[in-house]
Amino acid sequence: MPANALGHRARLNETRCQTCSLSSLCLPLALEVEDMDRFDAIIRRRAPLKKGEALVRQQAPFSSVFAVRSGSLKQLISAGSGDEQLSNFYLPSELVGLDGIDEGSYQGTVVALETTTVCEIPFDRLDGLSENLPELRAQLYRSLSKELRDDRRMLRLLSRMTADERLASFLVNLSSRFRRRGYSAYSFRLSMSRADIGNYLGLAVETVSRILGRFQQQQLVAVSGREVNILDLKKLSELANDGCPYDG
Repeated sequence: MPANALGHRARLNETRCQTCSLSSLCLPLALEVEDMDRFDAIIRRRAPLKKGEALVRQQAPFSSVFAVRSGSLKQLISAGSGDEQLSNFYLPSELVGLDGIDEGSYQGTVVALETTTVCEIPFDRLDGLSENLPELRAQLYRSLSKELRDDRRMLRLLSRMTADERLASFLVNLSSRFRRRGYSAYSFRLSMSRADIGNYLGLAVETVSRILGRFQQQQLVAVSGREVNILDLKKLSELANDGCPYDG
């Protein structure tokens, strides 16, 4: 077999659900080997997205959901005035596009924050397969439920929290999401800019920088560029959510 064919086969094997390090967090969770093969067969592997490249665009017809394999993305919703509200960040193992099911169109433009790879899952095939695989259907329901929970949390964050509480909640949330993926809960790199964070939290970028400076003075975090080290997760969690860290 030619070397290039062998290399192509190796790359396909690397991206199979059975060999993916995120399978225990993604839709194939709890599937048996044979069922995972059936799920794997409906997935389309896409070329990596470059930083700034759009995965989907707002109001485009809904056809697929996407599982993030590596990298990160942000979702931007354009209002009639032309303003863009940043409504979500997506990390590895998380599903993109679930909010398009109801209206049949994607509800925001989703853009890569860095080089990002995704698995495309055609929704009609996922829906059909889930009818025969209760474990897959249950995991899909859990993902939809998490979307609703995240939306409620975001409403609470924007309507009731102070600026300091919003940023603390954001950092605690990221910490929890990184921990669930096997990474450090205390040291991580922000793929999003401070302007993105401010847009997401409803704060001016200057406010984000000022609060980060205050958190450093209080020895809650240490920040160098986009590198974040959480020095006191307990106190940061108490500031964010009355001592109950959000587990995304």
